[in-house]
Amino acid sequence: MNKQKFIEELSNRISSLPEEDIKRSLEYYGEMIDDCVEDGLSEEQSIERLGNMDDIVSQIVSEVPLTKIVKKRVKETKRPSNMTIVLLILGFPLWFPLLVAAFSILLSVYASLWSGIISLWAGFGAIVGTALGGTVGGIALAFIESAPVGLSLFGASLVCAGLSILFFFACRAATVGMCILTKKIVLGIKYCFVGKEKK
Repeated sequence: MNKQKFIEELSNRISSLPEEDIKRSLEYYGEMIDDCVEDGLSEEQSIERLGNMDDIVSQIVSEVPLTKIVKKRVKETKRPSNMTIVLLILGFPLWFPLLVAAFSILLSVYASLWSGIISLWAGFGAIVGTALGGTVGGIALAFIESAPVGLSLFGASLVCAGLSILFFFACRAATVGMCILTKKIVLGIKYCFVGKEKK
């Protein structure tokens, strides 16, 4: 694929975005191809270096704010027919509660997932606190009260410290996973307004 075909295909794939974002993206990728050609690569090699077209389109869409996409879509929307308006009004007692219920369910599932992540981090904090408190308490107990009890408490606090390291990586992985899920949800919402055009 040469530069002209690449730019045409990219333009078709992002045609639902606001005009200034389309122009900026096409100029950006056109300049990237030109820079690679100046460095001695062919147009085909330059385009290969840019990566998969689906990934490029996803990157462009993810960078455009959702509000801009919605505003453009609302401006382009044709006025509904009188029959559509009548049906919307008559069906309001049915479709509106269903829409609110579906939105509430999705929002509550999403919020509960984040609550789980927060609970994991709280558990991590508790284990770290136990490890620190057990270490200080074990050393103090060994010198003041009873050496065997103090040493066993100190040993238990070392076990908690080791568990806290493992727990940290689990919490971090869960948080990263939720951030990726959030990004995919936002991208999916954008594609609902943009419309993901296929090759």
